[in-house]
Amino acid sequence: MDIALFSPSSLFDDHGDGGASTDEETKEEPQQSYVERRHSFPAMDVLVREFSFHQFNANLLWPGTFSFAEWLLQHRSLVQGRRCIELGSGTGALAIFLRKSFQLDITTSDYDDQEIEGNIAHNCRVNGIMPVLPHIRHSWGDIFPTANPDWDLVIASDILLYVKQYTNLIHTLSFLLQNYKPNYEKACPFTENEHTGGTCMGLPRPAFLMSWRRRIGKEDESLFFTGCEIAGLEVGHLGSRVYCIKPRGQPSNKSNEVDG
Repeated sequence: MDIALFSPSSLFDDHGDGGASTDEETKEEPQQSYVERRHSFPAMDVLVREFSFHQFNANLLWPGTFSFAEWLLQHRSLVQGRRCIELGSGTGALAIFLRKSFQLDITTSDYDDQEIEGNIAHNCRVNGIMPVLPHIRHSWGDIFPTANPDWDLVIASDILLYVKQYTNLIHTLSFLLQNYKPNYEKACPFTENEHTGGTCMGLPRPAFLMSWRRRIGKEDESLFFTGCEIAGLEVGHLGSRVYCIKPRGQPSNKSNEVDG
């Protein structure tokens, strides 16, 4: 697959290159141009329309997206049956893969931008997902549109590139995890540790699963994990640069330990 070029935004730190794929078609639409690419995910291709340029890099699929998809496929019991929201969905490709692979109840989210929302909806339709996935327009650090978040799993891939946004990201993540209100009509089944561990399908409930494979300075990277600890969150490494973050003091058990 060819490399999709990185277009830095003046609002964020610039730390590298991104994504991969084969060009199929270029389209022009008012005030925005697109390129349509077929991306190879585990066991399937996903057709993705990407912005030729977007100031918040919503035009890109980072290499970590594909690695995270493979990891999730290998650890599908951690995902199946969950009610999930993805932060920094970009094109929506990972969420589309998870819906098609696991029939996952997943909501996409990204910067408060109509073009991003419309493009994710387009990508859902061309990949046969109808109705399109629910989407929340939310800029990290702003008041979250849902007062009582009921997602028991938050996921993201390669979102630590934007060092200047760490404080805002942690604010949003803390809200989603620390204000979680289960929707019992949609909640996934508990394990046998329901009354002592509060786990769901082998992970804490709620939990944040994040794949981080891009390389930035260790000092910059540690700013995020230290910020999470200061905010009352616990960080655990599950292997293969996949991290589980949960509210501090939330019970866990051996089923949360995952081999890389």
